[in-house]
Amino acid sequence: MGTENFTSRFCRKCLAQSLPVDMMVRFARIIYPEYDVYRRTGLSAGMPISNQSAAQCIVMDMIQGGHFIDFVEALIKIDAKGYMGRHYPLKGLNDVVTGLIQDGYSYDPVSGQFFENQRERISPNWGRLNEGEEREMTLLRFDMAGSSRLVRQNPREKIEKAYADLRLIINRAVTSRLGRLWSWEGDGGMAAFLFGAMEKASVFCGMEILHELFFYNRMKNPLQNPIDIRIGVNIGSVCYYADEARRLKNDAVKQTVSLESAAAVNSMGVSYNIYISMDQNMIGLFSPEKNRPGGKYRLYQLRLAET
Repeated sequence: MGTENFTSRFCRKCLAQSLPVDMMVRFARIIYPEYDVYRRTGLSAGMPISNQSAAQCIVMDMIQGGHFIDFVEALIKIDAKGYMGRHYPLKGLNDVVTGLIQDGYSYDPVSGQFFENQRERISPNWGRLNEGEEREMTLLRFDMAGSSRLVRQNPREKIEKAYADLRLIINRAVTSRLGRLWSWEGDGGMAAFLFGAMEKASVFCGMEILHELFFYNRMKNPLQNPIDIRIGVNIGSVCYYADEARRLKNDAVKQTVSLESAAAVNSMGVSYNIYISMDQNMIGLFSPEKNRPGGKYRLYQLRLAET
């Protein structure tokens, strides 16, 4: 959101009608800790400044800094839970939320976060992240095992059909959980998850891919051989860049690739920081702890029940 529109005007009105200037500045500092409305307006400290002028300055700075939605999310939390033990009802905040939805965003009331409406667009940054912005994310790396053998032993048109089917399976599993497919290299790629319960989302995504591929190999695969895959799931701090090559140089990405390489064929390896967030029933679906140079991990493999 790079320019002022009706939604930002709703936000200005909400601030001006609900808060004194000092509280507006305090809330702005949730996003910008050193925020100084006097310096931003060019006024000397202590000079009177109207609610309307302060609200306009704060909202425009949030927009220009690429953090307007972060600011709105903070206001939603304050309106619902208060701030420093005091309640601050924000008049017209619902109009701001409605405006963002009309601007093409969806709102998740559970996490209190906005993300782009996937029926309208799906972009690598969820319509939210700025260049170089660092966030904690979960990452899912997948790689086809023995892909060169498949290419040698099957006609090109069947390979293209199978690869297209696999991409559909993976993309559907990723985007249905608000993830983004960050790269596709022909026989492997990387997906990222940012919103909601992202640890569970990435693990369930990997499970779905393994399950769907199991049935695909037995019912729809046009190749002479089954498609085998390895998956790694990890969590870490990631800097977002629009350039894919630069985005994939993050240390967390490299660790996820290493984890995928350690996984057995047709299994998913999850890092220690992922499985400690699971409940005991879910952990019971995984192998006992294993060790590798990058740390502890567990494996999930689809197994048929013995008869």
